[in-house]
Parts: sequence; structure tokens; C-alpha cells
Amino acid sequence: MIKIILLAIFLFFTGCSSKTPLDSKSSVVLFKTPQLKFYDKGFINYFDDHIHLQVFTVGSVVLDLKIYQQKICQSTFECISGSEFNKQYLHSSYKEDFLYNLFSQKNIEHKDRQNGILIKVK
Repeated sequence: MIKIILLAIFLFFTGCSSKTPLDSKSSVVLFKTPQLKFYDKGFINYFDDHIHLQVFTVGSVVLDLKIYQQKICQSTFECISGSEFNKQYLHSSYKEDFLYNLFSQKNIEHKDRQNGILIKVK
């Protein structure tokens, strides 16, 4: 019985442990949309199945997103579809995987003057 409990505890903790990113970089992140406005230091961590974006202002996290191809998860553990995220924060005409594809590029820059959106990472 004790072995089963110890095995269950081991599986719980190893299953919940964070994975090591494939790549990580510090950047200056600019998000300028009608709903989001950030121009601060941040970190982008690349994993097998998602991209983790964190933006900091004066040492506090102001934007924390896990970007998957079909969904975006915010730091509140709330996940929404990529289409819904685009509709709320960018523009409804963008494809569901827009943000994932954008942050998967080597040079991250997107200008959409018509909808007032600028996303740039240096």
C-alpha cells in the first residue's frame, strides 16, 4: 500500500514538473494594439508544443502568455482559442495560429496600419 502511495506521489510531481525550453531569449517586446500596449523587456521561451512569452515592467509581470497553435493561455490559467484571442486583442480577420506563427519566426515584426496593430521583438 505504501509503495502505491509513493508511486502515485512520484508520478504526480514528475508529471507536473516544468519542461526545459528548447531555446530562450531576452528581448524588448512591443505590443501596440487598441487593447494592448506594452513596450518593455521580456523573455521568450520555446518549447516543443508552445511558446511562453513574459513581459515585465519594473520587475513585475504585465503579460504572461503560453502561445499554442490553436489556443492562448493567460497567466490566470484561462485558455481561449487563438481566434477568440485575436478577436479580443488583435483583429478578428487574423488566422487562429497567427500569434504562434509570428513568434515562431526568427525576426518578429508585424505592422497592420489599417487595424492599428504593431508587434515587434528586438
